[in-house]
Amino acid sequence: MEWIADSDPMSVEVLEDYARSGRSWVAMDQSDRPVGFVVVDVVDGNAHVGQISVLPDYQGRGLGKALLEAVRAWAVETGCPALTLTTFIHVPWNRPLYEHLGFVVVPEDKLQPGLRAVREHESWIGLDPVSRVCMRRSTGIAVAEES
Repeated sequence: MEWIADSDPMSVEVLEDYARSGRSWVAMDQSDRPVGFVVVDVVDGNAHVGQISVLPDYQGRGLGKALLEAVRAWAVETGCPALTLTTFIHVPWNRPLYEHLGFVVVPEDKLQPGLRAVREHESWIGLDPVSRVCMRRSTGIAVAEES
């Protein structure tokens, strides 16, 4: 997966758009330097974690969990019933971590159109769909079903 680590980061313009729209959060160290971030889109009416990252030297300190909690709080505030994300199945610090944090795998046949589009985009950019999974975590907001 070196090609993923070597790929270009999000552009400043894209990150500024997330910041302006209130859909990004940054974790800072004691010296006020950024050490992690998360950006969120709305997909199928849910808060979709587009990317989350914490510098290796700062992992294992709860920063990723804190970033996801900020996303959950935003999702509740904006009426999103769930958080969603896509991740690698077999990377030890991905799927198992998200499961530990309350996310569950969404079966392929239960994916809504937006998450299907996310999966198609991932495949288009070169991510093997067999190695990826969609996950969901409820925010606890009850959603009225349409009749």
